[in-house]
Amino acid sequence: MPGHDIMVVGTSAGGVEALTYLVKNLPPDIKAAILIVLHVPSHGTSVLPRILKRVGNLPASHAQDGEAILAGKIYVAPPNYHLLVKKGYINLTCGPRENSHRPAIDPLFRTAARAYGRRVVGVILTGVLDDGTAGLKAVKMRGGVAIVQNPNDAMYAGMPSSAIENVDDIDYVLPLAEIPALLVELANTLVEEKENCVVPEEIKYESDIAELDMEAINNDDRPGKPSGFVCPECGGSLWELQQGDLLRFRCRTGHAYSAETLLAEQSDALEDALWIAMRALQEKSSLGHRMAKRMRDRNQILSAERLEQEARDCDERAAVIREVLLKTNRHALAELNELPNQEEQQVDISDNYQSLYVTSS
Repeated sequence: MPGHDIMVVGTSAGGVEALTYLVKNLPPDIKAAILIVLHVPSHGTSVLPRILKRVGNLPASHAQDGEAILAGKIYVAPPNYHLLVKKGYINLTCGPRENSHRPAIDPLFRTAARAYGRRVVGVILTGVLDDGTAGLKAVKMRGGVAIVQNPNDAMYAGMPSSAIENVDDIDYVLPLAEIPALLVELANTLVEEKENCVVPEEIKYESDIAELDMEAINNDDRPGKPSGFVCPECGGSLWELQQGDLLRFRCRTGHAYSAETLLAEQSDALEDALWIAMRALQEKSSLGHRMAKRMRDRNQILSAERLEQEARDCDERAAVIREVLLKTNRHALAELNELPNQEEQQVDISDNYQSLYVTSS
């Protein structure tokens, strides 16, 4: 009888520090595989496995497509690939982004729950917004164990708070210092697997979408209902998925968003539109002034005055948009000032490092 031998960990902002502490305090003989997603830029070279191998007792590396899942090893999602779990091995895909991320936490948790059911332990650590909440719900739906870092203990409370608010029956809400010992205990706790346990259709569907399965993509009998919103990434129609109190959206091609992430994406799209509008108005004003000057030189006074008035109207509209953008920036700065001071959050790491990833040239 196996133990809880599939442990999936998701984190975002502040995650390097949390992961180094977690891995540093795990024994080399832990009877479980550790699979990790940390949000990193798609076009970068992650050095997280090197950091974890340096501070801990377990071998750590970027996951390889088709690689066997072995106890006592750490598998890290590489940039720009979803890390998915199959029965006995790993699958890497460039499937649609979830919550604007690839790798994303939800596909890892969801596919692990589908493949291993009650043997899975899902861990949500520090991070902003709410990636991982839907995945942790899938872990609980399949009988796995849910662990969430106490938001008061997390450098960024967004992801832990979202999981606590939206996932029923979370098993443990703990400070980071208590999580490693619990993982060891769970790895040594035998799990009675249920035979012929049915996997919910929504977990199957969303797992297949992450792999760009064409049957799932072309399935018109998809979960949810049309929302009236469009996907910020591809412009397709979004379908609304209601899972308890958790509201989510997914388009035909598979891009998925929580309500909070969709709102953030729409805010970004609105800002982009404002910048485009201001640029267009400025260009129209500049061209109008040039044409008006040429007409005055030709003594076409009425036409020149009309163009000058249009140019002034453009300048006034651009000024209004500029003020909106400035107010948006001031609001963002105010929120930034409320974030925790990362310099006050220190973690004991033997060799310091400059950053999690090195941007590709």
